[in-house]
Amino acid sequence: MQERNPEFDSLVPGLPFSRRSFVGASLAAAFALAVQPAIGQGVVQTPADGLVVGDISVRGADGAVVPAYHARPAGAGPFATVLVVSEIFGVHEYIRDVCRRLARAGYLAIAPDLFRRQGDPTKIASVAEILNTVISKVPDAQVMGDLDACAAWAAANGGDAARLAITGFCWGGRITWLYAAHNPKLKAGVAWYGRLAGTASALTPSHPLDLVDKISAPVLGLYGAQDQGIPVSDVEDMRADLAKAGKKAEFVIYPEAGHAFHADYRPSYRAAEAADGWAKLLAWLERWAVGNGEWGMGSR
Repeated sequence: MQERNPEFDSLVPGLPFSRRSFVGASLAAAFALAVQPAIGQGVVQTPADGLVVGDISVRGADGAVVPAYHARPAGAGPFATVLVVSEIFGVHEYIRDVCRRLARAGYLAIAPDLFRRQGDPTKIASVAEILNTVISKVPDAQVMGDLDACAAWAAANGGDAARLAITGFCWGGRITWLYAAHNPKLKAGVAWYGRLAGTASALTPSHPLDLVDKISAPVLGLYGAQDQGIPVSDVEDMRADLAKAGKKAEFVIYPEAGHAFHADYRPSYRAAEAADGWAKLLAWLERWAVGNGEWGMGSR
């Protein structure tokens, strides 16, 4: 039986989007082709005024060039660093906006294109094709190495190496947990509806529930009780296992939210839960000595 995939479950099935129904041609073009926002979606747009933003290239652990987007406040820093890990749709406008939101809260945020060696999901119109031709071929080890390389880049470009955090959405939520088990220098993580269990394979040998003993950083998990791909029982198992292992972690399960409730460009978006989760993210980073004390600058 094929495993359910939360990224796919949260999309509206059977209704191809028309480019004429998008919020606007210029804005729509900045989003992944498979998940374009529609009129009235209420996409959050964070301006870059007063920020340093742009595309960069980072040399991965294997020597490959990894494209990335970064945003930080203007000024010399050093700024606490937040690695931002995308959904399966790659570093499109939603993820770039998340980086700008973090920059407005005082952070240096960097979102690497972790799929580039395997393909560019932003240019693929079919979710199934993204999963089969790109995501299924991405090794966890490659991802961990690329995130390490981005942390090193940040430390050399205005970031504070002693204040490193990570946050990720959907596919990136799972990676957040894995990175908390991979990098002992990580100070905090916030996982948005990241999968906790799954079938082991050569490219994905372990899942978060397998790595509880290795998780070294405090992690906040934000989940929806109505998520059709991540059962609440998995979340409760992770909570119990982390507590038993003496790990620092907290979970919030929003009763009425499903998967991808923070994704303001998708039908799954829930504004109240997204805003509450974002406030909890900022508080979590501040709590674990990652924050810059710039309250009120980030939005949703």
